[in-house]
Amino acid sequence: MTTGSLTVLFENPFWIGLFEIIDQKGLRACKVTFGAEPTEKEVMEYVDKNWNRLQFSQAVEAPSESDRTKVNPKRQLREAKKQMQSQGIGTKSQQALKLQQEQNKTERKQRSKAEREAEKQRQFDLRQAKKKEKHKGH
Repeated sequence: MTTGSLTVLFENPFWIGLFEIIDQKGLRACKVTFGAEPTEKEVMEYVDKNWNRLQFSQAVEAPSESDRTKVNPKRQLREAKKQMQSQGIGTKSQQALKLQQEQNKTERKQRSKAEREAEKQRQFDLRQAKKKEKHKGH
C-alpha cells in the first residue's frame, strides 16, 4: 500500500511544497519551491504536469502504526528529549531531504574535482606541446 501527501508551507522567503510518499520501501520526500503563495488550482496543475519529474530522496524508515497511537504526555516528552539529543531536530521527511542534499553535495564535489583535474591535464598537455614546438626548429 502506498500513501502520499503534499504539504504547502511558507519557508521564508518562499512558499514550498513538501511531497511525501510512504510505501514498502519506506518514506521518501521531495521539496519543491513555488515562490509566491500558490492557489489550489496552481498546485493541482503542478502535480498533474510534473509528478513524473519529481526527484524523491532515498527511502528512510517510515513511522510505524504504533508511533501514531496515543501516548502519555510525560512519556512523549521524555522520548522527544531523548530523540533530540540522539539525532537532532527534524521530521522523517526533513531527514530524508537532508540525506538527499548531502548525496548531491558529494556527487557535485566529485564532478568538480574531475573537471579540475581534466583542466589541469589539458593545460599541462598544452605546455608540453608548446615546448616541443619550440625545440623542433624552423
